Amino acid sequence: MAKTLLDKIWDDHVVADLGDGWDLMHVDRHLLHDLSGALAFDEMAARGLPVASPELCFATVDHAISTMPGRTARTFERGARLYDRMKAGVTKAGIRLFDAGTGGQGIVHVMAPELGLVLPGMVLICADSHTCTNGGLGALAFGVGTLECVHALATQTLRLQRPGTMRVTLEGQLARGVSPKDVILHVIARLGVAAGVGKAVEFDGPAVATMEMEGRLTICNLAVELGARSGLIAPDDVTFAYLAGRPFAPTGEAFDRAVVQWRGLASDADAHFDRSVSIDVGQVQPTITWGTSPEQAIGVNEPVPDPASGIDARARADMCAALDYMGLEPGRPLAGRKVDRVFIGSCANSRLSDLREAAAIVRGRRKATNVAAWVVPGSVAVKSAAEAEGLDRVFREAGFEWREPGCSMCVAANGELVAPGERCVSTSNRNFVGRQGPGARTHLASPAMAAAAAIAGAIADVRTI
Repeated sequence: MAKTLLDKIWDDHVVADLGDGWDLMHVDRHLLHDLSGALAFDEMAARGLPVASPELCFATVDHAISTMPGRTARTFERGARLYDRMKAGVTKAGIRLFDAGTGGQGIVHVMAPELGLVLPGMVLICADSHTCTNGGLGALAFGVGTLECVHALATQTLRLQRPGTMRVTLEGQLARGVSPKDVILHVIARLGVAAGVGKAVEFDGPAVATMEMEGRLTICNLAVELGARSGLIAPDDVTFAYLAGRPFAPTGEAFDRAVVQWRGLASDADAHFDRSVSIDVGQVQPTITWGTSPEQAIGVNEPVPDPASGIDARARADMCAALDYMGLEPGRPLAGRKVDRVFIGSCANSRLSDLREAAAIVRGRRKATNVAAWVVPGSVAVKSAAEAEGLDRVFREAGFEWREPGCSMCVAANGELVAPGERCVSTSNRNFVGRQGPGARTHLASPAMAAAAAIAGAIADVRTI
């Protein structure tokens, strides 16, 4: 029987059929971070439960730690309390912690792929919805809640129902000035935030095949914004080249044997998907959100939509509420709208290629005086590599702040906020009401588009800079 990539990974991890559509699944890797990890270890301690397989669990500090230059794990007081609780839990259990000030530290969905903790065919979990990022490496990766996290810590298994399947084929070639972030925002805007509910979404097609690994990770990062629990891309030569030499990846003959196995993880040619969609990426413009959902996105030169275009009363009401919150008028372009802040970072766009993309726009220019601009590398490794290339100097000379690795302004759980009423162009993945702080007005965009906004002092088409 023909199988999808999801089917192949799923069937390989079933420990027991529990009946009524439920399976007990083995978990290969369990990632933990300070925000949710602290809660999980509190619950483990309250129940007196030991960790079953500490060697399969890995932790980092990212969500609640300050990214201020010279920071420590205790610079942000509330974050320090979470850090202390998580560190006590991982120390007791014998779990590897990539601590502040150490080489592996970073945003959990940045440092895990770059260390080779994520490998094709794995089942990987983390108490974080953007765990789906790791599907770019051909892993079945998804976020879990605190109680699921506790169950996995105690048993290294989860009780799960197999999701449905959806295939999004990306045809064509990206036009000048268009990045994977633009593509996935376009996909979400076209299909809607409920398109992937109850499904694992596999991305394929010529445009995916030509993407570098970091672009694939960005595509899968925002799969959850389609409503999907997981995003998947079949491993190929790009994947294998990326993984070769990573600290936790196999080496030598073991790596060669693994590659042979990984090549079999592609969906069969006649595999059935519950839904299939094809999108021509050649038609995608530099894209930016106008509202308070990732699906409220348009090409940078398109007018803000009129609520009258909403398909039903609820959609029209949502559009009106978003326009009111964002302080925008329908029918007018976003380009030229002044901004107060620019944030380049997050698990969507804080890797080395993202920083190179932004630096290419910034080099030799100065940010506008009305803009406060931050660059927050996704990990210590990214920061070190960027500094070795002189990217930090490019940003500093342009008036940007160069910060320490962490989630920073994406989630605003660390005291780093966009002030009420301020307009921010952000490379993060969510623009919900209050996501970057109470009253913050967030426009999601690519690193190049964010850099262009910082230089212009307003939302701008990067192709004009």
